[in-house]
Amino acid sequence: LEPLPPPVGDLWDRIIEGYAMPDLDGPLVEKWEQWYAARPHYVARMVERSRRYLYHIVTEVTSRNMPTEIALLPMIESAYNPTAMSVARASGIWQFMPSTGKHYGLAQNFWLDSRRDVVAATESALEYLQKLHGDFGDWQLALAGYNWGEGNVARAIAKNQKAGKPGDYESLKMPDETRNYLPKLQALKNIVREPEKYGLVLADIPDAPYFTAVKVSRKMDVKRAAELAELPEDEFLALNPQHNRPV
Repeated sequence: LEPLPPPVGDLWDRIIEGYAMPDLDGPLVEKWEQWYAARPHYVARMVERSRRYLYHIVTEVTSRNMPTEIALLPMIESAYNPTAMSVARASGIWQFMPSTGKHYGLAQNFWLDSRRDVVAATESALEYLQKLHGDFGDWQLALAGYNWGEGNVARAIAKNQKAGKPGDYESLKMPDETRNYLPKLQALKNIVREPEKYGLVLADIPDAPYFTAVKVSRKMDVKRAAELAELPEDEFLALNPQHNRPV
């Protein structure tokens, strides 16, 4: 007889337990709750894509003592699609712009675009968010800075302070995209907490690693690498989306 392995918990529970940002409410949150609730297939596809990466991201977020709802941000950024590319040329699940990506050590060359590398881009995104949190001392402002640019947020705070107004997220004048960014996150937090309230079903995601990292010492054909990993090619590519060539 062998002892049974300990039961694996559900990753959603771990995310909910680590929520640490103040809750928002109001018409914008309701708007996005209704938007997601009206698109069950979109939400299901997004959750299905996220299952490959979410455990890794939650683990990285908690190891840095960051609020766990930050692991839901790629749902807003890219719907957890690692090959997503915006019209402004932002790429990967964290939607790094080319210049910000380079600044945070994400190589972009003939062979690969590390903005699409889930492990590397997650490390860079969390480093950037921690830097923004250090600058502004507030997670809501840090997330606004991630979306709108730190300089824009700093200028909006300075403008308010000069006019004798508060410099918090709710009080700042900002573009619609940024104004909707935190309500979208809040809507997702609420849906993860109580999917049934919105008529949605979130597939279980085990609180256990989905992938392991293997270092290779030479260039290798993707087909051969997938065979050696004993994975279907599409699954292998979903875990290694950073390569620009089939090598």
